[in-house]
Amino acid sequence: MSTQLRCVNASLGYEDGIVAEDISFEVQEGNYLCILGENGSGKSTLMKAILGLRAPVRGEIEWCGVGAKEIGYLPQQTVVQKDFPASVREIVRSGCIAKMGLRPFYNADEKQLAESTMQQLGIDGIAGRCYRDLSGGQQQRVLLARALCATRKMLLLDEPVTGLDPRAQMELYELIARLNQEGITIIMVSHDVRAAVEYASHILHIGSRRQLFFGTVEDYRSSRVGQSFLAVQGGAEDGIS
Repeated sequence: MSTQLRCVNASLGYEDGIVAEDISFEVQEGNYLCILGENGSGKSTLMKAILGLRAPVRGEIEWCGVGAKEIGYLPQQTVVQKDFPASVREIVRSGCIAKMGLRPFYNADEKQLAESTMQQLGIDGIAGRCYRDLSGGQQQRVLLARALCATRKMLLLDEPVTGLDPRAQMELYELIARLNQEGITIIMVSHDVRAAVEYASHILHIGSRRQLFFGTVEDYRSSRVGQSFLAVQGGAEDGIS
């Protein structure tokens, strides 16, 4: 597997100070990396740095053979976004905009990509409905379909299950895992340790200003950090206390 993203001793912050220091990890093709941490630990700041929206204060974040147009991004939803007055089909198709250049209309291939992606994610039956009338779980599937129209190489997901009921959360986790099994690299920010060890292949756990762990899920389960956080979330299993 080839390395797609490399982060070396990156420190992240704003004008009023550093929020995370000396972050180092690699993402290889086909990995499912879950970035864990409490609120304020720097998870979303790291996601912004990965996307190139905020430069690290120190260190470097390097893409390896992955271009900006090969990354699909599913951000945290805002109240305004949830009330967006457009059809499901229109929103999914908008994932193709970066491929269009100066062309003002979607071509036949882009329209077909949107239709097949909606079918893949089980939302083709609601393609004509207004986005703001959908449930939270349906809205997230629509935004995931939009991200997939942008790329089939890598998806970046920032707390994708926030605000969803438990059933919708499980369905979205299962869907993301299936996309990863189909070969799409996943980088997901989350606070859900139990879901991370169930679905991800690798864990990056950030604490207060420092990196607590990076490695495989298997190593995380047996680490002191993993055992501690799994116990706090009620995820104790055999060998985990």
